[in-house]
Amino acid sequence: MECCGACSYLLKTHRYQVNSVSKLDDFRAERQRMNEKIMGLDHLGVKRFFNLDTNTYRDGALDGKTKELLGLVASAVLRCNDCIDYHLEQCALAGYTHAEIIDALNVALIVGGSIVIPHFRHAVATLEQLQEEGSLKA
Repeated sequence: MECCGACSYLLKTHRYQVNSVSKLDDFRAERQRMNEKIMGLDHLGVKRFFNLDTNTYRDGALDGKTKELLGLVASAVLRCNDCIDYHLEQCALAGYTHAEIIDALNVALIVGGSIVIPHFRHAVATLEQLQEEGSLKA
């Protein structure tokens, strides 16, 4: 039994299928496609925002690796699953281990409260996919 029309719709769309082997690949492809469309709008303010976002995660007083972990925690507290997926991938590329990422997500859970739990679940599912594809350190 489905809980509501919104859940029914989400579960029927390929992007949100439970246990979809290609969920992470679907996310990557859709993010790339939509970012290209957004850049194609050729809006100066939008381009500046994207540039600011890119530059924020470069080494500064804090190294880029640390900033990615901060981005993950902020994304979980803000309850943005797309952002969580993006930052999990960046954290894996930066060399964080599964244990380090779970510890950081615990901070998000404490700061954000129980409303973060569904997004913590989402993060764990994404971590499993990163492990399956060999992108995440044990």
